[in-house]
Amino acid sequence: MGGGSAPAPGVLGRVTPIFRSAEVDTRLFGLIAALAIIWIGFNITSGGDFLTPRNLWNLSVQSASIGIMATGMVLVIVSRNIDLSVGSMLGFIGYTMAMAQITWIPQTLGVGLNEPYTWIITVLVGLVLGAIIGGLQGFVTAYGAVPSFIVTLGGLLVWRGLIFSYAQGQTLAPLDTTFRMLGGGPTGRSANGRAGSSGPSAA
Repeated sequence: MGGGSAPAPGVLGRVTPIFRSAEVDTRLFGLIAALAIIWIGFNITSGGDFLTPRNLWNLSVQSASIGIMATGMVLVIVSRNIDLSVGSMLGFIGYTMAMAQITWIPQTLGVGLNEPYTWIITVLVGLVLGAIIGGLQGFVTAYGAVPSFIVTLGGLLVWRGLIFSYAQGQTLAPLDTTFRMLGGGPTGRSANGRAGSSGPSAA
């Protein structure tokens, strides 16, 4: 048999080693392609309303909290554990932060709403409470040898029950103006009415 030259590698064969040397997971491109197909499909069925700046902004704001939680959940899952209470914790801590800025801070300090430090105290309350709850559940799982499924399932019921105990069917409003700006606000506008503006409005 006569020896022949090997066939030239295709485009994929030439590009794949480059991605591997850069430690880029090529499966990511499949996910991106699937996401593009979903977006295009939704845009067609919605008559072009899906891929609009306003809708993409809304999706970004609404999925920000989920993205933050998912980042922390990666560490939980790679340790062969699970956290079923993360959604209930989000609701409980969020409602507690609302209670802090509307009821507890004004009553404790004898001040009104929209004080310069209200949003700072509120954010600290959320961070500390989240650390305490997460640390407690992690401690029981790690040192009490209780499966994380059981611990976080109990947490799911406890934190959800506390939300109902807090709420009693009432709506907490209005929230601190600066605190609402942390998440873009209900309208995505700053206090002077300009989207994303931080300086004085132009005359």
